[in-house]
Amino acid sequence: MQRLYLKFYLTIVAVLVVFVGAAALLWRVAEEEARTPQYLDVAAELTGALLPDADAPPADDQKALEALHRKLRFDLALYRPDGTIIAQAGRPPPRFDVRKARPGWRRGRDGPSFTLQLPDGRWLVARKVRERPSPTFWIAAFLALVAAAVAVGAYPVVRGLGRRIERLKAGVDKLGSGDLAARVKVEGRDEIAALAESFNRSAARIEALVAAHRMLLANCSHELRTPLARISVAASLLGEQADPRTRESLKRDIAELDGLIDQILLTSRLDAVPGLDRREPVDLLALAAEEAALYDIEADGTPVTVDGDRLLLRRLVRNLLENARRYAGDGPIEISVTMPAGRAVLEVRDHGPGVPPDERERIFEPFYRLATARESGRGSGLGLALVREIARRHGGDAVCLAADGGGSRFRIDLPAA
Repeated sequence: MQRLYLKFYLTIVAVLVVFVGAAALLWRVAEEEARTPQYLDVAAELTGALLPDADAPPADDQKALEALHRKLRFDLALYRPDGTIIAQAGRPPPRFDVRKARPGWRRGRDGPSFTLQLPDGRWLVARKVRERPSPTFWIAAFLALVAAAVAVGAYPVVRGLGRRIERLKAGVDKLGSGDLAARVKVEGRDEIAALAESFNRSAARIEALVAAHRMLLANCSHELRTPLARISVAASLLGEQADPRTRESLKRDIAELDGLIDQILLTSRLDAVPGLDRREPVDLLALAAEEAALYDIEADGTPVTVDGDRLLLRRLVRNLLENARRYAGDGPIEISVTMPAGRAVLEVRDHGPGVPPDERERIFEPFYRLATARESGRGSGLGLALVREIARRHGGDAVCLAADGGGSRFRIDLPAA
C-alpha cells in the first residue's frame, strides 16, 4: 500500500529538485551568453590599450604582462601574429597554434582559458592561476541548501498529516470490525479534524441505533413469551373434544414460534457480546452424537476436542440437523466429524433438492430463505445465520457445498484443541 504522506513528501522533493536543476541550467546558459564575441572584442580593445605597441621592446611587453598577472591573477602569454611568443607571466602557456587560433573561451586540462586577438594582430592567451568555483556552482549550492531546508522542514508537517489520516483509518477499521465504541482523537482545526468530528458523530449515532435495536429485539422477544405461554396452556386444555389435527397444528406452530424466539434472543446476545462468554474442552463427536440421537441418527467419525462454548456448539449442531431434516425429504441424514490437518471438521449432509450455487452464500444471511421455503412457510431464516456466527466466534467458518448424488453438504471447520 502506498502511503499518502510519502506521496506528498516525494512530490515536494521532486518539485524542489526540478527547481534547483532548472535554475542552475538557466544561470549556466546566461553565463555562456555573457561570453559572446562582442564582449571578447571589447576585452581585446581594452587589453590592447594596456599593453605596449607592437614595435615596443620585448622587455616592455614582459613588464606589462607581469603587472597584469599580479592584478588579474591570470597566467598570460603574448604571441606575435605569426605565432612566436613575445612574453609570458605565470605558468608556461599551453601549446598555441596560430593557424587554429580563434578568439573565445575554452576549458582545457589545465583549467579554463580564453584567447584574444588584439587590434594590432597579436594574440593574448589568458589562463586562471587557480580554478575557482563557477558562480553557477555557488548558485546551485545555495539553491540546493534551500531545497534541503524546505525538505527537512516539510517532512514533520507531511508525516503528521499522514499519522492523523492513519489514526482516522484505524478508527474506521475498528468501527467496521464491530467495535461501536470506537472514536478518533480530533486534532487541529482543518479538514481532517472536521472529518474526525463527523466520524465520531456518525459512530455515536450508529452505536445508539444499534443499542436501541438490540433493546427492542430483546424486549419484544421477552414480551412474546407471556402470550405464547398462555396459548400453550390453552392448547393443552382443549381436551379430547378438539380436532386432533387442529391441536397438533397449533402445537407445532407454538413450538416453531418458541424456537424462533430462542434464536432471536441468541442472536441478540451474540450481537451484544464480542467474544465467547466461556470456553471449555468439548468433544465435538460426542456432542454431535447426542444431538443426532434426538433425530434417530448415528454420528460417526473421529473424536476431536475443541475449545469453546458447549451451549453454542450444541445450538450449531442442532440447527444444522433441523435444517437437514426440514429439507432432506425422504432421504437419510448423515453427520460426521473428522480431523484433517489438525482441524475439527463437522459435516452434515442431506439428500434433498440441494441449494442452487448462486444462493449457497446467501442462505447464511439472517432471515434469508430459499424460494421453496418461502412458499411452504418453513423455517425463519435465522438458523444457518446463527451457525456461521457461532462457527466464526470459535475461529472457524461454515460453508454450503454440493453433495455427490444430490442434496447439500454443510461443512463446519473449527480449530482443534
